[in-house]
Amino acid sequence: MSGAHRTILLTSVALVAFAGNSILCRMALGGGLMDPAGFTAVRLGSGAATLWFLIALKSGGVPRTEGHWASAAALFIYAGAFSLAYVSLDAGTGALILFGAVQLTMILAGLRAGERPRFREWLGLALALIGIVVLVRPGLAAPEPTGAALMAAAGIAWGVYSLRGRGSREPLRNTAGNFILTLPAAALLLVIPGGFSAWTASGVGLAVASGALASGVGYAVWYAALPALTATRAALVQLLVPVLAAAGGVALLSEAIPLRLPVAAALVLGGVALAITARSP
Repeated sequence: MSGAHRTILLTSVALVAFAGNSILCRMALGGGLMDPAGFTAVRLGSGAATLWFLIALKSGGVPRTEGHWASAAALFIYAGAFSLAYVSLDAGTGALILFGAVQLTMILAGLRAGERPRFREWLGLALALIGIVVLVRPGLAAPEPTGAALMAAAGIAWGVYSLRGRGSREPLRNTAGNFILTLPAAALLLVIPGGFSAWTASGVGLAVASGALASGVGYAVWYAALPALTATRAALVQLLVPVLAAAGGVALLSEAIPLRLPVAAALVLGGVALAITARSP
C-alpha cells in the first residue's frame, strides 16, 4: 500500500470513529443516561485500559507507553469541556462552535509554522464551512455563555491535541500514554457530589464504547495519519465529521433524513475534495 493510500485509509477510519463518538455522546448525554463528569471519566478510563491491553498483546510483555503531559492535558480539557458543554447547548450551535474553534486553532498554527495554503484550499475550506452551516442551521440558537465558552475550549484543546500528534512516531504508545496520564484528573471527576445518581447501565455502556473504540482506538489511528497531513488539511478533513455523524444518525438511530443533508454533504465533500487535491506550492 502506498503512503498516500495508507494516509487516506487511516484518515477515513479516524473520521468514522469521530462520527461514531459523536453519536455515542448524543445517545448518552442527550438522552440523560449519564452525567457529563461521569461520562468523561469512564470514557477516558476505558480508553486507557483498551490501549494498554492492545500494547500488551502487541509487545508480549510489559506494555511501554510514551505519553506527554501537555497532550494529556489537552485531551482531558477537550473531553471534559465537550461533555459539560454538550448538555447546555443545542447540537447545531455546539457543532458550529466546536469545529470553528478547531479550524481556527489548527489553521493559525499552520500559518505560523510556514504553511501557505493555495487559493483552492481556501476556497474548499469556505465551501465546507458553508456546508456545515447549512447542516446545523435549523438547530442554531443564541448560545448559553458558559456552554459556548466550554465548547470553544474543547475545540481549541482538540486542535492542540491534533497538532501535537503530527510529530508522533509511535501513535499507539503515544495515545495510550496520553490517556493514562489523564487518569488522575479523570478520577477526580468521580468524586463530584451527586454524579453517580445520574448513571444508568446503558449510559455506562455507551461511555465505554466511546472510550474504548471511538476515542481510544480512533485517536491512535488519527495520530498515525497526522504526520502525513499538513495542519490545514488535518483541520479541513475534520469538517466531514458532522456530515458522517448526521448520516450515522439516520442509519443507526432511525432519525429522519433532513432535506438539507444532501446539500450540506455535497458542499462539505466538494470543498474537502477541492482543497486536498490542490497541489502544495
